[in-house]
Amino acid sequence: MITPSDAAHKPAREIADPKELLLGYLDYYRSVITRKIEGLAGSDLSRSRVPSGWTPLELVKHLTYMEERWLRWGFMAEQIQSPHGDEDEAGRWHVAPEETAAELIGALHAVGERTRRIVSQAELTDIAAPGGRFSEGDSGPRPTLGWILMYVLQEYARHAGHLDIARELIDHATGE
Repeated sequence: MITPSDAAHKPAREIADPKELLLGYLDYYRSVITRKIEGLAGSDLSRSRVPSGWTPLELVKHLTYMEERWLRWGFMAEQIQSPHGDEDEAGRWHVAPEETAAELIGALHAVGERTRRIVSQAELTDIAAPGGRFSEGDSGPRPTLGWILMYVLQEYARHAGHLDIARELIDHATGE
């Protein structure tokens, strides 16, 4: 069982820089996800409470890989070993028995640090590099960094809501 950490904090209202707002909200949602996981026993972390069948740990792993797919493999066009490492052969989210909650939460925050480094060296209007997720032959334009960050942010927000419901079903805990 992981123990609760400090409360999550939204970015300050006076922040006007769109890049800092996006990064601040991504950090905030990572903290929300972490707090929803903390305090749960191992059996609750690896048991689904919803008809679609995902578990809280699978959701954490999915968010980590999703962010890597969009920022490193997508925007930077880096070759990464397993861009869909959160999925089994059938495309369903999967966590191996030896993967721990602490490792998965650590990976979630590590990918956030990588995202911050990538974003610090680019502008929101920069277009994703060809290759990786977006090869030269793909139809349609490659997205901007701003578009990618908004997409990643909405994924976090949506899945934080899903995890909020799952946590309430597990032990009636609510809130951020």
